[in-house]
Amino acid sequence: MKRKFRDYQEKLLDDLQDPKLATAYLNVALADKDPHIFLLALKNVCEAQGIEMTKLAQKSNISRENLYRILSKKGNPKLTNVTSLLNAMGYSLAVQPAKK
Repeated sequence: MKRKFRDYQEKLLDDLQDPKLATAYLNVALADKDPHIFLLALKNVCEAQGIEMTKLAQKSNISRENLYRILSKKGNPKLTNVTSLLNAMGYSLAVQPAKK
């Protein structure tokens, strides 16, 4: 009997359609020491939730070209761009005490 395997990315995108899981995923990615992990997570959430880059660019007041650059592997966005992007996606950035 053959087993059907799902692609990791396909399963991840299915899971990230749930807003609670997407929020938890973004928080875990934000806690990572590598800031590119968070940008990749943002990109995955956008894709999973069917957020079109053109509409996201309009809502965040970030040009589409800059949005793609921000979410690329070499992205290095300003904090203002990250907060604008998160707000356009329905999220906010918060500070909390570090866990010891």
